[in-house]
Amino acid sequence: MAAESPDAPDLQRARDWLAHAASLAVLTGAGISAESGVPTFRGAGGLWKDHKPEDLATPEAFARDPRLVWEWYNSRRERLAPAQPNAAHRALVKLEIRIARFTLITQNVDGLHDRAGSGKTLKLHGDIWRLRCTVCGANWPDRRVPLPKLPPHCGCGGLARPGVVWFGEPLPEGMMKEAEHAVSDAEVLLAIGTSALVHPAAGLIPHAKHAGAKVIEINTEDTPYSGMVDCALRGPAGEVLPLLV
Repeated sequence: MAAESPDAPDLQRARDWLAHAASLAVLTGAGISAESGVPTFRGAGGLWKDHKPEDLATPEAFARDPRLVWEWYNSRRERLAPAQPNAAHRALVKLEIRIARFTLITQNVDGLHDRAGSGKTLKLHGDIWRLRCTVCGANWPDRRVPLPKLPPHCGCGGLARPGVVWFGEPLPEGMMKEAEHAVSDAEVLLAIGTSALVHPAAGLIPHAKHAGAKVIEINTEDTPYSGMVDCALRGPAGEVLPLLV
């Protein structure tokens, strides 16, 4: 059943807050990309070659069988490649142009914000379209689909890994501090398509609220923080967000 359209008074309140905001932070999760046809991390039946994603997206799995891990990431890249930014991604670009102090914080690794034209982006969980050398630390983009050789290697000869954050790994150094600073400075926080279950990213919502920001949640269903936000708008991000811009 389709999500209900947001109430007009709620939409108008959110629109007014954004219209007058001098600073804006945005937190996006998998829900913003669902309308672009991006499968969720646990999609496609939740299994791949009899392995759970949680069993493959770890440093231990990569050390044990780098080819198997890369076969899975190669298949994810192939499914992501045809996806196009949707109206929600494009609406955020308009907000970035309009509001000088703007930071987009995303949990997504799909690269759709980049392709839409977003520039001020913090990628908490990395980028599936980047590779990183496990020997020299080099980091480079590679959008080839499929990758010509699995597992891929760096120019130095070292084994390359996907440029994403795996289970059990810390976020990129300094990334969370930047995100916390951005939400502390924001007059408004937009939380879009995030389940608010994955930490530490989910903690940015109460962090913003405690710092005095107006928090607007856009999601198709309730989240653990729906009761504390200032405005909860129900519906697909690609339909709701353009109404606010």
